[in-house]
Amino acid sequence: MLIKNAFVIDPASQTERRADILIEDGLIRKLGSDLPVSGSDAVIDASGLTAAPGLVDTHVHFRDPGFTHKETLHTGALAAAKGGFTSVICMANTSPVVDDISVLEDILSRSKDEKIRIHQAASVSRGLKGGEMTDMDNLKKAGACGFTDDGIPLRNAAFLYNAMQKAKELDVPISLHEEDPEFIQNNGINHGPVSDQLGIYGSPSIAEESLVARDCMLALRSGAHVVIQHISSGRSVQLVRMFRSLGANLHAEAAPHHFTLTDEAVLKYGTLAKMNPPLRSEEDRRAIIEGLADGTIDIIATDHAPHSKEEKDRSITAAPSGIIGLETSLALGITSLVRPGQLTMMQLLEKMTVNPARLYHLDAGELKEGAPADLILFDPEEMWTPTEYASKSSNSPFTGWELYGKIKMTVCGGNVVYQD
Repeated sequence: MLIKNAFVIDPASQTERRADILIEDGLIRKLGSDLPVSGSDAVIDASGLTAAPGLVDTHVHFRDPGFTHKETLHTGALAAAKGGFTSVICMANTSPVVDDISVLEDILSRSKDEKIRIHQAASVSRGLKGGEMTDMDNLKKAGACGFTDDGIPLRNAAFLYNAMQKAKELDVPISLHEEDPEFIQNNGINHGPVSDQLGIYGSPSIAEESLVARDCMLALRSGAHVVIQHISSGRSVQLVRMFRSLGANLHAEAAPHHFTLTDEAVLKYGTLAKMNPPLRSEEDRRAIIEGLADGTIDIIATDHAPHSKEEKDRSITAAPSGIIGLETSLALGITSLVRPGQLTMMQLLEKMTVNPARLYHLDAGELKEGAPADLILFDPEEMWTPTEYASKSSNSPFTGWELYGKIKMTVCGGNVVYQD
């Protein structure tokens, strides 16, 4: 395959230029100007399109095994490819939990049948109960790329500190869901004027901030690479910024919904705007954007969380938290961050490609000769409206929005896995 006349952006080398890309045997063989066409090449004219590394999402829920009425490895992979993702990392809160080798190996084995690269995190604690550590050594040997009890906070600080020390020894990230349930009366909705209007208490930002403060200190002490997942509070951003300046190996994920929406969206979209942690104030949203701009937040991850229509049609307090995000993530980044001048396209793509790839030691996130041919072609100026999804679920507040940035082609391992 020969891609001609693309505007190539490679965040790994911080370069952008117009170039051709020759793909052979699943690898990028040549990257340069006016590459010759051979008779065996399938030629793609990418004039007017941007080429970038395939996107990498460190935080997805494919619900497989256990909740396949919401999503499967296959439908999740289709949604990822449509959104421009060639590598994803699945969370461990499946049923059964990914806390032993047999469950991990089953998922990784079935993932090989899909057309994108599906990686799997294992849980930190057995059964996500926060009391007994999993066999992190052997889970890593079996293919776990990191550890997380995402969805449930680790409340025992000493237990978590020991797990951080083990993660440092294994040179893998440990990722944390930061919400202390003792502060929360109704999850998924920020405590504030909107929750008052709904007649519920909700989830105050201190639930997140208190654990972020604790875990920043543990990260500094342990030296482990610690990820604050789906950060939602401006004070949490300040804490990460401060402890990074002290030398902690801290990382933070921002989800597109947290830099695009505020808790006011709950009044318009109802349960489609309910997630953990919840959408917060405009001040928090702006603080997240500032954190993205100055590098405090180094990863954009979707927290892709499919739920059935029947589940989301329940009352605001009974419906599960979470929204899908793979198919709108890049467009929301372009629409909410790049076009308003908050981030450059290079900065956006850096947080969606090379940064997550390097943190998790994935052979991904770069456009260079000899690298795997995982890349996307997209039109940053094309406006489009999400209406139908490749995901098995459709629980998104962004359905019907006018967004900029359309994925035209996703290539993984040299194969076209999605084409508009």
